[in-house]
Amino acid sequence: MPPFAANWAFFLDLDGTLLEIAETPDAVGIGPDEKRLVEKLVAGAGGAVAVISGRALARIDQILAPLVLPAAGQHGAERRDAKGVRHRHRFQANVLRPVAVGIRSFAAQHQGLVFEDKGASVALHYRKAPHLEQACIEAMNYAVSHVDTNAPGFSVLRGKMVVEAKAALADKGDAIAAFMREAPFAGRRPVFVGDDVTDEAGFNWVQTLGGGLGIKIGEGESRAQMRLDNPAALHQWLEQALRAASRV
Repeated sequence: MPPFAANWAFFLDLDGTLLEIAETPDAVGIGPDEKRLVEKLVAGAGGAVAVISGRALARIDQILAPLVLPAAGQHGAERRDAKGVRHRHRFQANVLRPVAVGIRSFAAQHQGLVFEDKGASVALHYRKAPHLEQACIEAMNYAVSHVDTNAPGFSVLRGKMVVEAKAALADKGDAIAAFMREAPFAGRRPVFVGDDVTDEAGFNWVQTLGGGLGIKIGEGESRAQMRLDNPAALHQWLEQALRAASRV
């Protein structure tokens, strides 16, 4: 892993990256050590630290409280910049309702499935019922395929023990690009850390258009140039890099 550079801007996914994945979405939390690490990273990077997550902004804030960071939620569908201004792509929420209704009903019929409605996306978690993976994928594809053909398009995203349908508004790469046009990120080198297939758009942007660095957490094929084994390895690298930078 490269040493910390003063001109880096950090973009961090949450689940499976900064934080360990939990059995259910609501069980994810941040501990005091992780909070202190994020605070040190924000100070070391001159405030150029943002969260780029599939979670909704409100849930990101709950997990990181009392920290409030620049963040992009729902895979780029919503964003809060460093000034606290919220940006949201225009989207008619009612268009997603038929998908939400169908997937909620499907989850209720199968023990262990968790349905999550985020507003501009819906997710079906099967971590507690991994044998239902293919059934969940088929249910989501079926629900999306029966949306009104005059409605905006949807993307079906497959992640770690989750399948998600989101309005095709923006992705994590688009969110990072937007941050990089604003202070305090502008003029810095973007570093994006993620763990899942939904993070590949972010890796692609930072490495091909942003002149930056992608870091993949865990196993699996990826465009990311660098790799760390798990969130603990990320914490260790950041701690070491920040300590080394403070001695320069």
